[in-house]
Amino acid sequence: MHTAPRPSGFDNQVFDQRLVWALVLSISLHIFAAIWLPNLKLDSIKVPESLNVELAPPKAPEPLPIATPEPLPEPPKPIPLPKPTPRLEPKRIVEPPPSFNPPEPVSSPTPPAVITATPKAETPPTFTTPPPEPPKPNDEDLDAARSFYSGQLTREIARHKQYPKIAQMRGWQGEVQIDLHLDGDGNVLSSKIDTSSGHETLDNQALEMIKKASPFSAPPDVLRGRSFNILVPVSFRLE
Repeated sequence: MHTAPRPSGFDNQVFDQRLVWALVLSISLHIFAAIWLPNLKLDSIKVPESLNVELAPPKAPEPLPIATPEPLPEPPKPIPLPKPTPRLEPKRIVEPPPSFNPPEPVSSPTPPAVITATPKAETPPTFTTPPPEPPKPNDEDLDAARSFYSGQLTREIARHKQYPKIAQMRGWQGEVQIDLHLDGDGNVLSSKIDTSSGHETLDNQALEMIKKASPFSAPPDVLRGRSFNILVPVSFRLE
């Protein structure tokens, strides 16, 4: 029978040392556990709280809005029928009872008398001759009428004479010839300077005097019925 070889002395020594270390380690672990375990607080270990989820109760469905019915249109008012016009019954004519008197004989009407008129003799139409036209004035009569009327207008314009102050201060003098275009009644149709006095202030003052003096008196008969031009002098003299 074969037997296992026995360990040598060196192997026994190693085995004894391992055994001693194992005992020392075991004792150390027991001592450590005896010291540490009593100080261990179980409260420090927090147990995770359970999560409670509560479901909200379902909401009741909102009531649907009740649609208010639209008001029906008013029925059209009946059109009043025209009132029937009362039917007039013809009146009965009551004839008088016949009389027993015999009718009187009707006399035949007398024919009207025939009136005879004598025919009038036709008179021939009469023609009226227009009045003769007045003779046209000659140039001499027109010139004389213009000269007379020019002097008359000069006197009417002189009533509205105003000497400009600047002309008085500077000693301006002169005569302005104004060409007037008049109608047959003496109304001014237009006016313009024909001959200047040499000073614009005096010329403008003369035109202003024409405006204030118009309308003028009626011209002579020779100048009436037509428009004409006439020269009127306006003099400015320092006295």
